[in-house]
Amino acid sequence: MKTFKLLVASASALALTAPAALAEWQPQKPVEFIIMAGTGGGADQIARLLQGLIQKKDLSPRPFIPINKPGGSGAEALRYLQDKAGDNHVVMMTLNSFYTTPIIQEDLGVDVTEFTPIALMAMDTFLLWVNTDREDIADLESFNAAVSEAGLDWKVGGTGSGQEDSVLTAMMEAEFGYDVTYIPFPGGGTVAKNLVGNQIDSTVNNPAEQMEFWRAGNTKPLVQFTAERMPAFPDVPTAKELGVEIEYYMQRSVNGPPDMDPEAVEWYTNLFQELFDSEEWQSYCKSDGLTCDQMMKGEDLATFHENQKVAHEKLIEKVGASAITGE
Repeated sequence: MKTFKLLVASASALALTAPAALAEWQPQKPVEFIIMAGTGGGADQIARLLQGLIQKKDLSPRPFIPINKPGGSGAEALRYLQDKAGDNHVVMMTLNSFYTTPIIQEDLGVDVTEFTPIALMAMDTFLLWVNTDREDIADLESFNAAVSEAGLDWKVGGTGSGQEDSVLTAMMEAEFGYDVTYIPFPGGGTVAKNLVGNQIDSTVNNPAEQMEFWRAGNTKPLVQFTAERMPAFPDVPTAKELGVEIEYYMQRSVNGPPDMDPEAVEWYTNLFQELFDSEEWQSYCKSDGLTCDQMMKGEDLATFHENQKVAHEKLIEKVGASAITGE
């Protein structure tokens, strides 16, 4: 009888505590961490850094699995996320092709404002890079002279039509009145390697994609397309300092598919807030030239996406979709 009472008491306690334990949503299976770009690029580096921190800090009961889906300038990833509506076990690291690809590829059937905003982790930046072998190029003026002389023989490496670097390349063509040959590669890391190998003449890689080669003395930055000089590049002028009105940033945000459960959204938001506040993430932002002042989330991030979508529609209309796609 005593044993029976003990079992009853234990069962009663379990019944009382179980609902509380189950009240907070947590992943029940591995989380697909989609990257809408190729390996080695900025988005890939960031996603894998965050995935590593989640594992190191034991922040999730189930692992995050990085999966690259760069096809069609991120169209593959966007369509995948759209088709995962209501799935609480998939999130995606995005960049500005989050906006430009659906605008240019109208038949994609994706409206990014339907996705679930989770966290804006950073605003990434762009610099103009050339190989250090180009002793004839020391600044923007000598760069423009070299490009103008080469014309279509000048090869600019990027990550694909509609990607941020193709947009920025089109902006530069419109500003300086020259035409170049844009060559797409699977990812920003591959672009950086091809610049070092002199297979291309220039690129507008993110800092993270060039850091290794810049520190080794293989490449050199000429201009940064930011409002102010970044601490990581104190000696590199901004385009605005040189009288050129080009300023462009890349958002690094985490988003989920449409119709995620609110409890799951809250769990992911809290997770990425902890990552954002970590010493490791803030140090990475500082060393690699990202702006990480405050994590945007929820309705603020939804409004940000809506505004950026409109801004990119206007930008593409200004420079022309054909200038970006090469068609």
